Amino acid sequence: MTRSPSDNVVNMPATDSGGGFVRLRLDIAYDGTEFAGWATQDGQRTVAGAIEDALSTVFRTPVRTRAAGRTDSGVHASGQVAHVDIPEGALPHAYPRTVRPDATEFAPLVRRLGRLLPEDVRIREISRAAAGFDARFSALRRHYIYRLSTAQYGVDPQDSRFVTAWPRDLDVDAMADAARHLVGLHDFAAFCRHRDGATTIRELQRLDCVRTGDRISVHVSADAFCWNMVRSLVGALTAVGEHRRDAAWLAALLDSTRRRSDFAAAPARGLTLVGVDYPADDELAARTLVTRDVRTPDEL
Repeated sequence: MTRSPSDNVVNMPATDSGGGFVRLRLDIAYDGTEFAGWATQDGQRTVAGAIEDALSTVFRTPVRTRAAGRTDSGVHASGQVAHVDIPEGALPHAYPRTVRPDATEFAPLVRRLGRLLPEDVRIREISRAAAGFDARFSALRRHYIYRLSTAQYGVDPQDSRFVTAWPRDLDVDAMADAARHLVGLHDFAAFCRHRDGATTIRELQRLDCVRTGDRISVHVSADAFCWNMVRSLVGALTAVGEHRRDAAWLAALLDSTRRRSDFAAAPARGLTLVGVDYPADDELAARTLVTRDVRTPDEL
């Protein structure tokens, strides 16, 4: 079946910035081992850089991504979300001359990007964003899992890029009990690398530690995370799990106003961004306003 590109446009542009742009949502997975993080950096191989290069090739115009979470070097994702704004005039470049009748609008583009992108990053789905959608500011919460192995032999080879081998046994019950002290709205300055002008006040909604055999999974969910926060939380919890520190010490860290140096952040390889939650379409714009309102200590 042969169609003109315009035949594939099944609805009106969902987002129009006033300059004739269409906003697309991207659902993304990547192995972060060989990337210097998400954000584009000169002279560095990054996830955003790889995706922007591929999309710019397809649409024949420079493309910039905006992500729900700017993961650090070596951190992975199975549920990253980003958006791009594509000029309406460039959108037809996404459509092939021949389209399968049962294909969704951007299924051909997803397949094409599978050939253009390096093997360690995949765009799993592309869709038109609802009005008001912003991958970063519309998000309700982000979900991470940190995976450790306390097996004597380390980590199975097929998991070695995604699981951190821990050389000492960990008391998961002690970790889980201590973690409860951190859940809620707090200033997490002790767990965050400093950034000028950035708030460290976050609502930590979940911090669970679960053991399955030699594998320990730390589930972490929050409305947002500051720089290095998840890995620092896990690093502090392992200090408790090794009985070098106790729950009272962990709770007292919330009184700190700067990153603490008496514990180390866990290695990047064990951390994966597994999902991002968004409100209903008619609540996206309101959520963005709430998120852009920077929190202050008066809210605690």
